[in-house]
Amino acid sequence: MRDVLDELLAVWRAGGTAGLATVVRTIKSAPRAAGAAMVVAPDGSVAGSVSGGCVEGAVYELAGEVVRTGRGQLQRYGITDDDAFAVGLTCGGIIDIFAEPLSAETFPQLAAVADDIAAHRPVAVATVISHPDPERVGRRLVVGTTTVDGSLGSARADAAVADDARGLLAAGRTDVLVYGADGERQGEGMEVFVASHAPRPRMIVFGAIDFAAALTRQAALLGYRITVCDARPVFATPARFPAADEVVVDWPHRYLAAQAELGELDGRTAICVLTHDPKFDVPVLEVALRLPEVGYVGAMGSRPTHHDRVERLREVGLTDAELGRLSSPIGLDLGARTPEETAVSIVGEIIARRWGGGGQPLADIPGRIHHD
Repeated sequence: MRDVLDELLAVWRAGGTAGLATVVRTIKSAPRAAGAAMVVAPDGSVAGSVSGGCVEGAVYELAGEVVRTGRGQLQRYGITDDDAFAVGLTCGGIIDIFAEPLSAETFPQLAAVADDIAAHRPVAVATVISHPDPERVGRRLVVGTTTVDGSLGSARADAAVADDARGLLAAGRTDVLVYGADGERQGEGMEVFVASHAPRPRMIVFGAIDFAAALTRQAALLGYRITVCDARPVFATPARFPAADEVVVDWPHRYLAAQAELGELDGRTAICVLTHDPKFDVPVLEVALRLPEVGYVGAMGSRPTHHDRVERLREVGLTDAELGRLSSPIGLDLGARTPEETAVSIVGEIIARRWGGGGQPLADIPGRIHHD
């Protein structure tokens, strides 16, 4: 929903009803991940995508139908569905789409959810997508870290889903949860799609150099909240890094330690040290590699620079296990030379680390394209 939020809000604030189609479940090589959405406005205009073009026409018709009937529908498109081939889903995957009419009446909390997302406050939206009682389909629960708004139809279901939604939210996961018709954990019959809108993952880039500028542009495309930090005010300026969310003038190790103390880092945080100057990178890496909560730590430099850096880090007491978390030299082997090519190499490695990819050409390996 996040990718079509502006279009949804425009219809919502105008008092209209939009058809919202959301990917709620994917199987095998699905073209879009769960949470991808398409909205059809009252004037027939479209925003977003649920399949990268494969089934957009069929979903467009489905979105119009749920607006006319006022009832949400769960529809599957995949290799076992002849109609899916007719509309173009030939990738071998399966996608479940939940389409629903969305208005100020059906989703009164939408503006508050949008405010939470804009302010980087974690919020999850839990929607009933399947239930033996058709009246329950489309009911919604908005779950924050300490708040719950709405109802799925019973106190028991609300309590169970709110608890589980907070778990998904903490992990930054979006998923379909299955319960008994009244929220029984061991039952089945009710399916609830939980869309987690956690704050954007952070990337902290140390070193205000041209490679950092290229990296911030690539990271922005991936949705990162980007900080560039350097102790040299003449280089660390917003004008040099327009893609960054903030540019900080501070000693890297001091800034990173303060961010850790404030609880601003998590398992999705990527730390990229591009200074390749011992007086900057050794102190900041000493801090970074002792932070168990961060997801990626990489450092730029040649192989001689890397070996010298590792020896300096050993001298300040880092263990082999801590040093094993360091990606250095940073990036994948793409033969990159320019700052822009190097930026692709770096984000490629971060993506591979996140999803368990090997960084090899897909044509050279068997098995599934998408990793869990």
